[in-house]
Amino acid sequence: MRSDNRNPGELRKIVLQAGINQYAEGSVLICSGSTRVHCTASVDEKVPPFLRGSGSGWVTAEYDMLPRATKERNQRERGRLGGNGRSLEIQRLIGRSLRSVCSLVQLGERTIILDCDVLQADGGTRTAAITGSWLAMMIAMNHLVKERRLRQIPVRAQAAAISVGLVDNKVLLDLSYEEDSRAQVDLNVVMTDTREIIEIQGSGERSTFSRVQMDSMLDLAEEGLTEIFSRQMEMLRDLQVGWQSASPASI
Repeated sequence: MRSDNRNPGELRKIVLQAGINQYAEGSVLICSGSTRVHCTASVDEKVPPFLRGSGSGWVTAEYDMLPRATKERNQRERGRLGGNGRSLEIQRLIGRSLRSVCSLVQLGERTIILDCDVLQADGGTRTAAITGSWLAMMIAMNHLVKERRLRQIPVRAQAAAISVGLVDNKVLLDLSYEEDSRAQVDLNVVMTDTREIIEIQGSGERSTFSRVQMDSMLDLAEEGLTEIFSRQMEMLRDLQVGWQSASPASI
């Protein structure tokens, strides 16, 4: 058993709450154990200069942690010269992950901006941000459909992410900070509900790892993501968002 009494393949308790922000077109608070990330989706009726006149839309993200999201206070991003490299890397990951499941042409020349603010961090903030941002984006796009600014939600698949790693020579799902900090291997897996891989970020923190071990970690990640995809769809049904996953060729 782990320090929080979970089994190796057990997710932390996930709580999803929509409508946290009354101004954003879409907003979701995702809690995964002690990790809490507030995700908002805003609609901007313009695109970056490189897309003007192309007929294509854009999905982008920003990520930051509140100063006391961790045990020690962190300086705010605006107080850091040049920004924080970790935050920039994570927000690019979030943007890539969500763009991969969207039809940007069907979105039209508008931008969906996802803001992911970590209220409290206990490992897995980037994976929670991706999972919550997909929901916030879907809610925002459903808002556009209701206003007849979109004909349909231009998304072909669900997107979610989870961490998995090798800790004390055991493959564990959904690492807490304590587990992540001593992991021999740490993987973040981003996947669609059709079991297509969007991105894998992984490294041997304290040792190398074999192909067999990597396959074991990916198998466990897929099992955990299956449960997360189910939770995402539960929220969409509760919010009466009419959407279902489609084949890549159909959108």
